[in-house]
Parts: sequence; structure tokens; C-alpha cells
Amino acid sequence: MPISLADRFYLAFDPGISPKEGGLPGLSVLKNVVGSINLFGIVAVVGALAISLGVWAWGHHTGGHQAEANGKKGALVSAGAALGLGAANGIVAFFSSMGTQVH
Repeated sequence: MPISLADRFYLAFDPGISPKEGGLPGLSVLKNVVGSINLFGIVAVVGALAISLGVWAWGHHTGGHQAEANGKKGALVSAGAALGLGAANGIVAFFSSMGTQVH
């Protein structure tokens, strides 16, 4: 009879720790601070996008090909940053729930 892989190796000890809300004081303050940082980042991205679109338009109309390329690059980076900032909570929640399924 073949021996299973789990019987051959000793698996690591499960400490049985899971995230719990309310364990430390100041959790609501930390959530407010992180939410404010996220909002500040989104507002900064709006400004960066506006500047990048202006540089793109200026470079296009003046024939400055490098300025136009930099404006395009800035617009794409700003859009990606906005996507990441907006989806940050969902991304962390997704991978956190995936991590709970690892045994």
C-alpha cells in the first residue's frame, strides 16, 4: 500500500491565528488615517492626470514629440494609479480571502 505524501512529511504547526477586529485600541483611527491617505492619493492623481493631459495637448500642438510622449505616459500612469487606489481595498480583501483557503 503506497504511503501518502502527508504521511511522509511533518507539516508545520497551525498556530490558529486569524484577524479579529477590536483587539487593539485605535483601529478606527488607523482606518480613518488610511482612508484619508487613499483620498489624498486620488486627489493627487486627478491633478497629475490634468497636468499630463495638458502636457500631451501642448506637445501635440507645438510639435514637441517628447513632451507629447511624456504626456501620454503620464496620463496612462495616472489612470493606472487611479485604478490601483480605487481597487486597493478589493484587491487586499480578495487576496486575504484567498489566503484563508490555504491549508
